[in-house]
Amino acid sequence: MQRWLGSFSTQDLLIIAIIAALGLAVKPVVTPLVHLVSVPLLIPGGSLAGGFYMLWLGLVVVLVPRRGSAVLTAFVQGIVTIMLGHFGHHGVISILTYTAPGIMAELVSWLFRNRGSLIAQTSICASANLVGALLVALLIMRLRNSGLPILYGWIFLSTVMPWMPCRSLFSGKTLPFAHDG
Repeated sequence: MQRWLGSFSTQDLLIIAIIAALGLAVKPVVTPLVHLVSVPLLIPGGSLAGGFYMLWLGLVVVLVPRRGSAVLTAFVQGIVTIMLGHFGHHGVISILTYTAPGIMAELVSWLFRNRGSLIAQTSICASANLVGALLVALLIMRLRNSGLPILYGWIFLSTVMPWMPCRSLFSGKTLPFAHDG
């Protein structure tokens, strides 16, 4: 563990901390708006706004091109959530529901040589959102078969639709802040 953390520079750790903080800072703003739609449909709010929540994991994968940057970012978010207690009331399970999407984002990012491409970013966010929403749906909300098709639809829409305007802006090019690698 110490060897793995030692592979990150101070700048890398600072970027990870800032992105983790930004990801948590937007939740209190976005969550009430999302709950207007998600609560009546009995689906996790994170599945609807998940594309926005998970974009931070896609961003850290590009800005800190080291193995484990998304996992560390998600883990830091989970720990801060437990310590502060007002981003979610799920207790210790928050570590799992935050870290698992980071693990998935990391695994999917390994599939792409250019992690800053639009398809890579969309895939990273969609897979992380899927894992996070499923964990919340199954472990916290205890949704079963009846709610899962709606959940899958929201996951798709909330992850893919925000990236569509980017396609016209970048038309398959690398995002301007991305490193090659």
